Amino acid sequence: MSDHVIAVEADISDEDSVSGMVEAVTRAFGRIDILVANAGVNVRKQPEDYTLKEWNEILGTNLTGAFLCAKAVLPAFKLVGGGKVITIGSMSSIFGGALIGPYSSSKGGVVQLTKSLAVSWARYNVQVNAILPGFIDTPLTRGGRQSAPEMFSKVVERTPAGRWGEPRDLAGLAVFLASRASDFVTGTAIPVDGGYSIQL
Repeated sequence: MSDHVIAVEADISDEDSVSGMVEAVTRAFGRIDILVANAGVNVRKQPEDYTLKEWNEILGTNLTGAFLCAKAVLPAFKLVGGGKVITIGSMSSIFGGALIGPYSSSKGGVVQLTKSLAVSWARYNVQVNAILPGFIDTPLTRGGRQSAPEMFSKVVERTPAGRWGEPRDLAGLAVFLASRASDFVTGTAIPVDGGYSIQL
């Protein structure tokens, strides 16, 4: 197995840019087997305070970007007889939030897109599944915690595992969904949240 790695810069909200990214990867490796659609942005405001530009930028990256990337890799998947798409949702795919209207809308849309692609592309042996990270300690969530310090303790109190997640907590599920072990798993949206979403 090659340990060759490349980085390709692309604007995933732009179809031509996404096509160029896929072409560059195909040239470098000769094939594409797995797509992880994980780009995401957010701006925290009351719904009425968003501009249309902000709304479109968030939806364009989080939802349209996932669609464009998935659409662009399908021909490569067909050439090798199948593939894996892993989209990244959020707890806000399930729950609403006062300050994340466009983000929640985009992440809810990601789950529905995942299901639709899974149904449509099963005939090509393509499995499409979503990971829904819970409250994970990342630079993005640290910003939110700084603006709402009480958030940290509230999450811990509600989470049966008793802690915030770490990026490594997502790795096992991502590896499973990218592997042959998940060949009969498609259209799912799986929380990785320490039990946050199952507790009243």
